Amino acid sequence: MVNAAVIGYGYAGRCFHTYLIGLAEGLNLYAIASRNAERRQSATENYPGVKSYETIDQVIADDEVQLVVLATPHDTHAELAIKAMDAGKHLVTDKIMCMNAAEADAMIEASERNGVMLSVFHNRRWDWDYLTVKKVIEDGLLGEPYLFQVGIMRYGPPRGWRGSKAQSGGILFDWPAHFVDQALQLVQAPVKTVFCDIHYGTRWDIDIGNYANLIIKFENDVRYQIEISNLAKVDKPRWYVIGERGGLIKYGLDPQEGPMVAGDIDAAEEDPANYAKVCTEADGENRELVVESVRGTWKSYYQNISDVLNNGAELAVKPEEVRRTMAVYDAAMRSSETGETVRL
Repeated sequence: MVNAAVIGYGYAGRCFHTYLIGLAEGLNLYAIASRNAERRQSATENYPGVKSYETIDQVIADDEVQLVVLATPHDTHAELAIKAMDAGKHLVTDKIMCMNAAEADAMIEASERNGVMLSVFHNRRWDWDYLTVKKVIEDGLLGEPYLFQVGIMRYGPPRGWRGSKAQSGGILFDWPAHFVDQALQLVQAPVKTVFCDIHYGTRWDIDIGNYANLIIKFENDVRYQIEISNLAKVDKPRWYVIGERGGLIKYGLDPQEGPMVAGDIDAAEEDPANYAKVCTEADGENRELVVESVRGTWKSYYQNISDVLNNGAELAVKPEEVRRTMAVYDAAMRSSETGETVRL
């Protein structure tokens, strides 16, 4: 049994990490740390018997802690991760991994130097929509995809530190961290170029931007467009994928978050109106298909972490993979500043 300590008890720590750790066989939610006294009290009420700490220094001084989980602002990830790993603790950090590729390299080096595990919480590799797109491609219904368009268009300002560029990194560093990770999983080719454009408006009292358009072009000529907005009252498809033989369109987000927050992630169900629609060729005829979603579960992430630490299983989300994501981010930030396409 591996004792885990979660650092941070905001929305991510409270609704994602502590809950999912508690469902993984072989992991024990041992401690929760928060600088906020009210959140510490809430944590002890929600998890009687779990130790309560104020700082990460107190956590890593506890020899009973084997795994540290960071659910803290993005700008703290590298520093806190290295500190925990230098104390001999295995480490999971919420996405985004860190602020840039140099920080990612330092984190990976600390993992290797101390002989401890490092992973990033990319739970959305188990999203129903992502797994459905992956299966449709693997089944050959689209032929070779050459265009991916993905995004989330919402209306409303982010709360707390997520609205601060210094702490969060900007509008691209939240949801799109999953988008870029999924892009690098779906397209089996090196990234060739990156273009990024960010719109900064005055509607909200934030400095992270209101809209971002990121275009990744791969060496195999696949184009992958990612859009994110907090200033859009009209929705767009979550997925629009076009290949030589067919196309896919899908609306709606993965349905697991609501039931998870309510305490029962297994109760997740999807509105059939949001099933993927596929137009394809079969036997020389055009066909339109409605594809029921492939059901993944976010529980798989921490079960894999447990299996790695207890049984020597292969790590599902490897830090070297996520380091590729950070290289894309570095290029995207340069592109947004110069207005030019950046070659990797």
